[in-house]
Amino acid sequence: MSEKGSIIEEMRAIIESGEGAILSAGRLMPERALVEFYGVGRRTIREALKVLEDEGLLYRRQGMGTFIGAPAPRAARMSALTSNTSPQEINEVRLEIEPVLARLAAMRATPSDIEQMKRFIVRGRKARTGAQYERWDSAFHAKIAQTVRNELFRGVFELVNGVRTGQKWLSAREQSYSQALTAGLLDQHEKIVAAIEERNPQAAEERMREHIRTASQRLSPAAGGLS
Repeated sequence: MSEKGSIIEEMRAIIESGEGAILSAGRLMPERALVEFYGVGRRTIREALKVLEDEGLLYRRQGMGTFIGAPAPRAARMSALTSNTSPQEINEVRLEIEPVLARLAAMRATPSDIEQMKRFIVRGRKARTGAQYERWDSAFHAKIAQTVRNELFRGVFELVNGVRTGQKWLSAREQSYSQALTAGLLDQHEKIVAAIEERNPQAAEERMREHIRTASQRLSPAAGGLS
């Protein structure tokens, strides 16, 4: 494995575990510190960060640093939306947006994009807690949005996903976590990726719609979740 490849793998492992010398308070140490830590050139570090950013594992803000996870809209706006939005409203919007993103991904995703989706599914299957599963589930859906390569679509997705991954709803989904339930959801992830890989837009759209409907049952009153 190349030097850059080894650094990428190590950073992935640190992000997955949430622990490591280069990680503090949800962000990575600055680029210059990473250069010194790994003993490589700045170009190698920047290329490694770009790969991980494309995978949806981190994002960078100029002058602020490198953060773990997907970028969220402004805090004040997100707080208001999270407080005033119900799970049913979130799923209603997701049903209108994400099936379309899956359809477009079937036409635009590169082989590398598809391999990254598969990698997130593998990591999701290794999850043993709700928090671990949610990290890789969010990365999977964010990756599909990224492969569409439409910044407006991606911005809308990030807004909805920011509400969906807000602490209020994230805690509720973590409480409803079970390996049996997530195994079924991950099977649906695999079917979505298969349709994307087969370049079948209609199947990708239908499978994503089915998946969101299934996932929404986690927070339904009948399932013992939120009302």
